[in-house]
Amino acid sequence: MRFRRDCILLGIGALLALACPSARAGEASQTVWLDELDVKLSECGWQTTQSRRSVAGNPLRLRGKTYARGIGTHSPGRFAIDVGGATRFSAIVGLDDEVGPSGRVEMIVMGDGKVLWTSGIITGKDAAKEVSVDLKGVRKLDLVVTEGGNGYGNDHVDWADAKFEVAGAAPKAAQPPAPGTFDILARQMGDLRGRLKAYLPQTFRPDALVFPSDRDPVDVTLRRTEALLARLQEMPGTRRLAAEAAELERLKDESRRTDLARTDDRRALFDKASALGRRIVLANPLLNFDRILFAKKHFLPGSEGQGNHMCDQYFGFHALREGGIFILENPFGDRPAARDLLAGSVCENGRFQGRTLPPGGYLSPDLSYDAKTIVFAYTEAEPTRYKWTERSTYHLFKVNVDGSHLVQLTDGAWNDFHPCWLPNGRICFISERRGGFGRCHGRPVPVYTLHSVNPDGTDIACLSYHESNEWSPSVDSSGMIVYTRWDYVDRGFNQAHHPWITTPDGRDARAIHGNFSPQHGGRPQFEIDIRQVPGSPLYAATAACHHGQAYGSLVVFDPSAPDDEMMRPVRRLTPEVQFPESDGGRPVYATAWPLSEEFYLCVYDPAAEVGRGPRNNFGIYLVDALGNKTLLYRDPAISCLSPRPFRPREAPPVVPAGSLVGKPGGPPKEGLPKTARVGVVNVYEGVLPWPAGTRIAALRIMQVLPKSTPPANGPRIGHGSQKSARAVLGTVPVEADGSAYFEMPVGKAVYFQALDEKGLAVQSMRSDTYVHPGETLMCQGCHQPRPRSPTTATLPAAMRRTPSEIQPEADGANPLSFPRLVQPVFDKRCVSCHDKAAKDPKAIDLTAGDWQKNQNRWFTSYANLKAYAFFWDGDAWTTPTTVPGKFGARASRLYTMLAAGHHDLKLPADELHRIALWLDANSDFFGSYEHTDAQAKGEVVRPTIE
Repeated sequence: MRFRRDCILLGIGALLALACPSARAGEASQTVWLDELDVKLSECGWQTTQSRRSVAGNPLRLRGKTYARGIGTHSPGRFAIDVGGATRFSAIVGLDDEVGPSGRVEMIVMGDGKVLWTSGIITGKDAAKEVSVDLKGVRKLDLVVTEGGNGYGNDHVDWADAKFEVAGAAPKAAQPPAPGTFDILARQMGDLRGRLKAYLPQTFRPDALVFPSDRDPVDVTLRRTEALLARLQEMPGTRRLAAEAAELERLKDESRRTDLARTDDRRALFDKASALGRRIVLANPLLNFDRILFAKKHFLPGSEGQGNHMCDQYFGFHALREGGIFILENPFGDRPAARDLLAGSVCENGRFQGRTLPPGGYLSPDLSYDAKTIVFAYTEAEPTRYKWTERSTYHLFKVNVDGSHLVQLTDGAWNDFHPCWLPNGRICFISERRGGFGRCHGRPVPVYTLHSVNPDGTDIACLSYHESNEWSPSVDSSGMIVYTRWDYVDRGFNQAHHPWITTPDGRDARAIHGNFSPQHGGRPQFEIDIRQVPGSPLYAATAACHHGQAYGSLVVFDPSAPDDEMMRPVRRLTPEVQFPESDGGRPVYATAWPLSEEFYLCVYDPAAEVGRGPRNNFGIYLVDALGNKTLLYRDPAISCLSPRPFRPREAPPVVPAGSLVGKPGGPPKEGLPKTARVGVVNVYEGVLPWPAGTRIAALRIMQVLPKSTPPANGPRIGHGSQKSARAVLGTVPVEADGSAYFEMPVGKAVYFQALDEKGLAVQSMRSDTYVHPGETLMCQGCHQPRPRSPTTATLPAAMRRTPSEIQPEADGANPLSFPRLVQPVFDKRCVSCHDKAAKDPKAIDLTAGDWQKNQNRWFTSYANLKAYAFFWDGDAWTTPTTVPGKFGARASRLYTMLAAGHHDLKLPADELHRIALWLDANSDFFGSYEHTDAQAKGEVVRPTIE
């Protein structure tokens, strides 16, 4: 009977199924689009994942086809999804058309940790690929995008037409779980497995790598702990560690006896090894301080418009109104406690007089050498978003270490930040007061550079007139300022953000290394928070990225090492984290404070991802070059930043002032001179060889004009995209021995060109320099290597006479103006044959034409000469160095043709010189960023910022 009853029930069920489809069958036809899920929970390597748009905000387009549905994201990225009742996932994937042939990625679909589908390595040249994956039995889906081995620039990825077939509960975006330390190390082992051969010569201590003998995180932890124990036992002042050494041997024996398949036992062993490692770490004699100064500050959201950019992160309106300046008490004990230094502190002056500081954002506390006073940056963080007010910008404050005597030092609608005590008592800092905007942004991004101020807030002095941004000054053991400069004169925006060095009054700024790299990947893209290692020639830095915040991997570099512009001077401290952007790494470390070559305080979040924004949680760690990482303190509600020992330290020597600015007490009352002296010992000394028979007769001084209008290519100065406007200040003579000596205007960013007897540029700088009142700047030669100082056995000929005065160039050179400098020559000599009515079809139109109809307000002649001119081009990347004799007029078709004689035309020398000068000056059209119509009409328009 039971059999018949079952059959009857089954039969009834079958009839019901035929008459009315089941809920499951009905739901199987449902579609859930990927873009309907919460894309904010996805991880995205640049900007943020976009729903139904590319990551840059454009329509989704793959190989000419536009898709209405899908998401746009960027490597390295991941979208974790709870599958629910989904039975199939499908999509069309590839690199969005907005990057053209650029980009190189691998797209992977993973289910419950296993690879279900992979695209293989694809580029912007490859056809879109179809994905269709069966999800039966899968609980967790991961859509992963990895960079393809060349850094993650232009990795704009689309999961287009992406959808789920659903029979049951709808899929949901999942919050990636926070991994434990065992799992973190296991992931790092996976990341490092294939890099041993490449990274071994690049890593400061090989123990930080993963070796073939390392089977799991237990093996790695025991090996690194043993290396640490051996190192500490070599260091003076280390207590006896015999008990720890014996326990280490017991754990090693236990590890040998515990099979890898016993995963729970291996994890328990890992915990014991980690606890032992912590005890050994805290026996370090360098931990001879009992407090740590630090800031609390959120990691910003993952889009440039909210601060996820090397420049925008320091705009006050992006700061989140939480955080402060703190002292960590008992940092190496069981119960470390963070004390709010400013709790109850009342400001004694300025806008906040008589009040405590309102909730806002805090940056970069620095402790005076006597450990009595702290200087820091604070903003009210008024969210005005690209509108600068005194309430939306950072300002400098100082306070006693007990929280008393809180004083505001700077104010106004400028961001002032990254303060640093100088040995002479002044404070160096970064400020927007120099003026100007970046050249590559679609939003207002002001330039900020080195400044200094007296400790009472008086005499703010500009130390750097560089035309792009600078960051994070510190003082090295010789008393010099070490900082980061974004250097891209006639280069691309993504090429050089590397260490520089200058005096405390801003003289003779020079690159330390990496300023002219021949490629994008395989090296740190951006080195920031540079500090010299105590008692060592090495410097530590964070290897960060252009399109992100100042977090990444940690490195050290040796300024005395030969600079191959790549990795020769650089060593990886934390090789488990690749360099962000250039190699596709993540923002995991920041603000390292070296205790020695091997031991550092820093902040660290092993799970950090750009897309997590403020959900990233950076704690204070003690890390070492052997690969060990020890948590000292973490606030689960907000990240920490900029930890440093709270103790007095010996001040470096005071570098004597060599100018009249940036001195304690301020400049002389009688006023400052308008020029300073510059000497070149021998222009023929340089990095690259000169063309045979070269005779240099003069130097041309070219001023790089700060961009006074905010948008990129607004206006477009010339054929070279995102390049600077410039003014030719004039020329000075070079003596037969290659020396020059001349007066140069102060406070102007300039570069030099070496000219032959015909007035043609043979060599040109791709950086800038400047002078201050009272300074004498001396250079050894052309492109002098940084470690060298100017030397000569005899006094150069130019220095035996009074300094030369700059001789102005032709009308239309200062500022550069194609309508004034070049077009008059064409009108006089060329347009009779070269106009729109020319009989010869090969004769291009060299008239001004109807320039009002040109989108750039360029003359017809200028537009038509593009193929005949010379200019450095490329927004992101341009050939980084100038080969002598192979640029400018010498490398142009136009000059070669005119110098040889064009048909029966032989230009007079002065007119040919005008054209050569224009070609040497990047063949620009405009010489100022304002009033382009007036410039096109031939009017002189002076720059508003110089």
